[in-house]
Amino acid sequence: MATETITAEEALAVHGAEAAGPGMPQLDVSSFPNQIFWLLVTLGVIYFVLSRFALPRIGAVLAERAGTITNDIAAAEELRHRAREAEGAYDKALADARVEANRIVAETKAQIQADLDVEMEKADAQIAAKTAESQAAIDEIRESSARNVSEVARDVAREIVAAFGADADVTKVDAAVDAKLGERA
Repeated sequence: MATETITAEEALAVHGAEAAGPGMPQLDVSSFPNQIFWLLVTLGVIYFVLSRFALPRIGAVLAERAGTITNDIAAAEELRHRAREAEGAYDKALADARVEANRIVAETKAQIQADLDVEMEKADAQIAAKTAESQAAIDEIRESSARNVSEVARDVAREIVAAFGADADVTKVDAAVDAKLGERA
C-alpha cells in the first residue's frame, strides 16, 4: 500500500474545483429574471384563487358567526330582561303572600281570642252557678248546724238542770239558751 500524502494546497485545489461548479440554482444570478417571472405568476394565481374562492367563503363564515353572536347576545339580553321581570313578579308575589299570611294569622288570633272569650264567659257562668250552689249548700249547712247546736244546747241544758236535781221548765230553759246563743251571734 502506498501512502499518498496530500498537501494543503492540493486539497484546496480539489475543493475549489468542486466549489466552482454549478452550486444552488436559486442563487445563480443568471436565472433571476426567470425566477422573478414565475414568482409573479405564482403569486397572481394564489391571489386569484384566494380572492375568488377562499376569501369569500371565509368572509361568509365570519359574517355568519358575527350574526349568530349578535343574535345570541340579543336573545341573552331578552332572557335577562324576562328573568328580571320574573324575579320582580316573584318578589311581589312573595310580599303579597307574607301580607296574606299575616292577615290570616291576625284573623285566626282574633277568632281564637273570640272563642276563648266565649268559653271564658261560659266557664265564669258555670263557676258562678257552682259557687251559688255551694254557697246555698253552705248556708243550708250553717242553718241546719245552728238549729242542731240550738237543739243540742237545749237538750244539754235540760240534762244539766235535771242532773242538779231540779225540775226544769222547758220554756224557761229554751228561752235562756236562745238568749245566750243570740248574744254570740
